[in-house]
Amino acid sequence: MPDGSPVPLFTIQALPHPLHPDLQTLASQAAEGAGFQVCGLELLTHRIPMTLLVQLRLADGGDVSLDNCASFSGVLGDAIENSGLLQDPYVLEVSSPGVSEQLSDDRDFRSFRGFPVSIRYRDTKSGGDNEREGLLLERDEENVLLNVRGRTVRIPRPDVISVKLVTPKEA
Repeated sequence: MPDGSPVPLFTIQALPHPLHPDLQTLASQAAEGAGFQVCGLELLTHRIPMTLLVQLRLADGGDVSLDNCASFSGVLGDAIENSGLLQDPYVLEVSSPGVSEQLSDDRDFRSFRGFPVSIRYRDTKSGGDNEREGLLLERDEENVLLNVRGRTVRIPRPDVISVKLVTPKEA
């Protein structure tokens, strides 16, 4: 690892709680009815009381405000109480997913124009994967455009594997 710590031989992934699918369905239905979309749900049973974390987006993809989270918390809390899924005391935390380093939708590409990104793409000439860093200019119907040292580089959209925000390298 870059910080000198040992590389783990394996990682442990927790098994999802048996109620996770039912809670996901309940939260998604409640969110849809309130104009939201659930983009993440975790049930932390190791906490006392257990905690249900729900990440929320507006159905149109817009930003979620603190007021949105508070209002949906009441809606979801009522739905959980009425369902009887959680019998033990719990804490409900509703939040927005925040900013991901991975850019995926048109909104991300508009919001982060001018930011440093790394694009992983299929190199049709070599047949392998390649990576390019630069400042994001835009994504149109055919290409992702980068500014690399003052030159515009076009990477065909079908070849793009991933685009993520990066910390600029010091000169």
